[in-house]
Amino acid sequence: MQTILGSGGTIGSDLAKELPAFTDRIRLVSRTPKKVNSTDELFPADLSSRDQVFKAVEGSEVVYLTVGFEYSHKIWREKWPALMRNTIDACQKWGSKLVFFDNVYLYDVDAIGHMTEESPINPPSKKGQVRAEIVTMLMNEVKRGTLTALIARAADFYGPNNDKSVLVETVANNFRKGKAANWFARLDKVHTFTYTPDAAKATALLGNTDNAYNQVWHLPTDATRLTGQQWIDLFAKEMNVKPKTSVLPIWMIRLVGLFVPAMREFPEMAYQYDRDYFFDSSKFEKAFNFVPTKPAEGVKRTVANA
Repeated sequence: MQTILGSGGTIGSDLAKELPAFTDRIRLVSRTPKKVNSTDELFPADLSSRDQVFKAVEGSEVVYLTVGFEYSHKIWREKWPALMRNTIDACQKWGSKLVFFDNVYLYDVDAIGHMTEESPINPPSKKGQVRAEIVTMLMNEVKRGTLTALIARAADFYGPNNDKSVLVETVANNFRKGKAANWFARLDKVHTFTYTPDAAKATALLGNTDNAYNQVWHLPTDATRLTGQQWIDLFAKEMNVKPKTSVLPIWMIRLVGLFVPAMREFPEMAYQYDRDYFFDSSKFEKAFNFVPTKPAEGVKRTVANA
């Protein structure tokens, strides 16, 4: 049995499509899980409940933690440490291996220009501090030899049917509405994005490769160094619209946040846009002979499967 905790999100649903290559027993866990494959086992659960986490994990060989909480530091602080602790404890009790789908918020601000698995952990944001705490919790158990686990880490992402992608929301969806694309801080800075189907395929591969455990992996991300403007141009070309763009400086993001709740959490993350943001996945690509999807193709598929 391989179990996805948080199966209803973009990564969870894409991951479910990839796992039949390795197993015919897949358990999907969320508040209201829906089948992706005909043989999926649906397991409705409230993952804020320790008891329900234990029940969801029972009988699992591999557990994938792909939960995505609301984009709020307060909610992350309240929910993430408890969920990670409960998931670790459940995996230890039932002898399950754990795959944690992570982001880059924990890296030092000076590492953003070229992130590798060895980049220093020194989060500059409150949300990053939560991520660092739960990653440390997991890796401490690995170092003690009490847990078999790995971290599968992605950059900001985009892809088909993706309602959690900033790139899709502020560029593609704006173009569909006849609006200008929005960008943040600097259009001329490099920003690499992970294509979600690649991330899901790679996460399934990692979870089913014994010698991939007890370490951190960057999920495959094309190394083409595109700037914000170049990403916008790709979407505009594919959607046959003019690449109209509105750039929000950091001070304006803070101002907008006073009136738009969804933007209140963004200013502390603006450092990812005022400098180059490059995600190096060469470790994974070499180990698995994997070629990430090129941006032009990824954009084409994203637009075609909105």
